Amino acid sequence: MPLVQLIVLAIIQGITEFLPVSSSAHLILAPIIVNGWADQGPLIDVAGHIGSLAAVLLFFRSETATLFRGGLDTLQLKATADRRLFLMIAAATIPVLAFAAVLVALDLVDALRSPIVIGWTSIIFGIILWLSDRSPVDKHGLERVTWREALSIGAAQMLSIIPGTSRSGITMTAARYLGWARPEAARFSMLLAIPTIAAFGVFASIDLVKEGAQATISAAAIVAALSFITAYLTIAAFMRLTQRVSFTPFVIYRVLLGVALLAFAGKLAG
Repeated sequence: MPLVQLIVLAIIQGITEFLPVSSSAHLILAPIIVNGWADQGPLIDVAGHIGSLAAVLLFFRSETATLFRGGLDTLQLKATADRRLFLMIAAATIPVLAFAAVLVALDLVDALRSPIVIGWTSIIFGIILWLSDRSPVDKHGLERVTWREALSIGAAQMLSIIPGTSRSGITMTAARYLGWARPEAARFSMLLAIPTIAAFGVFASIDLVKEGAQATISAAAIVAALSFITAYLTIAAFMRLTQRVSFTPFVIYRVLLGVALLAFAGKLAG
């Protein structure tokens, strides 16, 4: 695989994983749009997600420590605030894993990886994100999260399995509809990414072992490192942006991308 492709894929993964624009869609589209690029294969995908996961763990190291303590408190049957947040994040992760299992069982995963599907989901969920971003804010602080809210956001995350929806986008959309401020919506979405990315990474690694790697370890290391750097910088910039601007720029990008994909779907498929 060309070095330039590895660099581009790592940057795409790092930038789009935590922005409301769908990383899976961009990773699917890259080898389709660029002539001569082959599909990157499972090893590169796993490497990119490992880099992104490391970035969110480091950036939110305080919250990560809280979740770790909450896990220990759960094992020790201690009723603490840390345990409550840990259990909420864990419970909110179950729906997306269950939905992914259903799609795999029904063999529908590949059918959803088309430019037409990505085009429509980019537009539809982009507009829904814009509508949610107009909701009045009446909640600040993750310590006030209720079980109903956590499970509602977790249920919404199921839709992120469909390429073009965006995991971060749909979870922040749900949070904004619930009245959360943008920074809190983004922070909870990032924390929810930790078990979700980790779980899918484990499943992808299992498939990787079964199918065999199509890329070298050195190539995977390059992708993981660049994805980590790019993701960390993206998270830092995005968290600052949520305090100053709305999600409208991302909505505009999603709609334009969706329209372009639908307009050129025939050529891309060919």
